[in-house]
Amino acid sequence: MTDAPRPTRQELLALKGQTLRIPELLAMFGARVRNYQTVPVIQEALQEVGLDTQPSFTTCGIMTDILVVAQHEAPAAESETEEEVQPGTLPQQSFKIGDIPSARSGITSVTSNNLLSAATYLMRQKRFCQLPVIDGLAELKGVVTWSSIAARYEQGQTPTLANSMVQDSIPMAEVHQELFTHLPELTYHGYLLVRDYNGIFVGIITGADITGRFHTLALPFFLVGEIEFRLRKCLGPKLTGDPVRALKGPNHSGDFSKLMFGDYVKLLDGHQSNWKQRPHADGNWQALGWGGVDRVQFVAHLNRVRVIRNQIAHFDEQSLSDQQVNELSEFSGLLKQLM
Repeated sequence: MTDAPRPTRQELLALKGQTLRIPELLAMFGARVRNYQTVPVIQEALQEVGLDTQPSFTTCGIMTDILVVAQHEAPAAESETEEEVQPGTLPQQSFKIGDIPSARSGITSVTSNNLLSAATYLMRQKRFCQLPVIDGLAELKGVVTWSSIAARYEQGQTPTLANSMVQDSIPMAEVHQELFTHLPELTYHGYLLVRDYNGIFVGIITGADITGRFHTLALPFFLVGEIEFRLRKCLGPKLTGDPVRALKGPNHSGDFSKLMFGDYVKLLDGHQSNWKQRPHADGNWQALGWGGVDRVQFVAHLNRVRVIRNQIAHFDEQSLSDQQVNELSEFSGLLKQLM
């Protein structure tokens, strides 16, 4: 991001009054996704020229229309605590067919002029259970499967490409459609052919692709859930009541479960910018009685988890890196030892 080209002041000013979507705004800064690196850079650039967006580009859906306005025309910015997603809340966005990598990674096929042996060779070579027969880029003739070939032998016929193709009820979807509505088809047939907006076939999804993607997406959610549960078990009994009210104000219920994730950091951070909170944070840490735990390291790790958690909840498309998943796993394991 630091080496990527950035729009000039004039280019940014020209955006005022325009409506665009997140991918367009990101592309101007040479970025593809919103994360903890790209968002601050874009925010700073817009602020320097007196601009903002309605709604905020930091948290809206990736295909939401955003209007670029002067800062004084935008609603007052919410605090970090207000922008955070409540613990236990999952992002409210639909999961599209195109979110599965194999849906856009290309499709291996043969044409109707090929021999059946060419199709079966590809199926053996690539360990496919099925192979589409496509003329050009978009004319689907059928799909050859091992089962459809075996059926010809069972009927006493000599299998050819033409008579071994399945041509009815072929499971297909488009990249923009919701995945979950097509899961019954995928489960029944074992695959789903994917078209782009222009009708061209661009990929295929199998059960193995769903399993792999589920692991990639679900593991961080489960880890974050474990972390939030263990934080409540570790911190809640000692910090409910006055410590919470000292942070949130005397009118707060003092209920630890009502706090945002960022509040967990503030309760323990001895180096926070609000100097009035530092003595309270010192007392909170002492109340935990974790003499063998380095406070600076714990708070820093907790804050990194906060950033990763908010990335999961707020941002689109970008999968977490192995390092980020390890951060979550290690912190969850640490909390388990402290419970």
